[in-house]
Amino acid sequence: MGNALRFLYGECCSKPSTTGGTGGGNWANHQQSHGAPMSSAASALVRDIRHFESTSQVPEGLSKHVVSSKKAQANWYGKLSVAWAQTVPLPKSPEDVSMFVVNTLKRHKKADVEGLLSFYGLPLPQSAVEVTTTHAPPVANGAKYELNTLPVDEKAVADGDTVTVYVSTLNPREAACVPQNVRHAAVERAKARAQKNYTKADALHKQIIDAGYRMLNIQHEEVLARKYRIRLRGIDAPESSMPYGKEAKEELCRIVVGKSLKVLIFDEDRYGRCVGDIYCNGVFVQERMLKKGLVWHYGAYDKRPELEKWEKEARGKRIGLWASANPEKPWEWRKNRREQR
Repeated sequence: MGNALRFLYGECCSKPSTTGGTGGGNWANHQQSHGAPMSSAASALVRDIRHFESTSQVPEGLSKHVVSSKKAQANWYGKLSVAWAQTVPLPKSPEDVSMFVVNTLKRHKKADVEGLLSFYGLPLPQSAVEVTTTHAPPVANGAKYELNTLPVDEKAVADGDTVTVYVSTLNPREAACVPQNVRHAAVERAKARAQKNYTKADALHKQIIDAGYRMLNIQHEEVLARKYRIRLRGIDAPESSMPYGKEAKEELCRIVVGKSLKVLIFDEDRYGRCVGDIYCNGVFVQERMLKKGLVWHYGAYDKRPELEKWEKEARGKRIGLWASANPEKPWEWRKNRREQR
């Protein structure tokens, strides 16, 4: 794919033909009249549309990235040709070109639109009205980056301080870093499912899962998403076999299951989990868990005074695990188990 794109970009840098069909002249005049220097991605798309205007042929190799027939592909390029000629100003950046393609083909299959963008190496837009960028949005409080998750499944909550989340690859931060083999497997899986070849589709989904991604059905639509395991920063929940371990997990489920979360990531622990703060509908999840008396403030790793304050308030009210006069600390419980082994 990379070689194909380099070839396309190189071709686009050459002098436009003056002997081709009328479409070529119109394209050149349109570009010059608006003085808009095109990005390599836009140039590659323009080259292929001009080629289609004169030959009625779609690009070679496109079928490997999309699910619809060549007849449908020809329909796309016809629409793109008309739309480009009417667009003012012309798209300049890869993100603008992506948005142009999405808006022009918004009534077509999502797998086809994503496949077409992938063919040209264009970023996936977050939605039909929001242009994606390759830069993550700024985050506060010293966090490294922010995740905005899909709704959380009940099975994703491991205990009172650990949850697995998925982030759509249409998210700006994720769109730029999806491995090509994962993107290709997702397109091929959609084709296999359309052909009712579920054995092949399942095998391709396994490849996607092994790479840390998953195809999720969100509101009757297949979404490619990346998996993250999140360790809630600054708290430590009782283990499942400890008193209040079950209650801590149930409370975390009540807060997050079925909801989309905002997660600020600060670090990664030795188990490969992302350590972060979780917000759900404006609620700071660690605050809720501490005030309910279901977790400890993990003071050895997090010195935030507000977490210490919330724990003390729960202690004073003797709620949750603080109903016991001397509850066992989960880190000491784990240490004792290791030493016994």
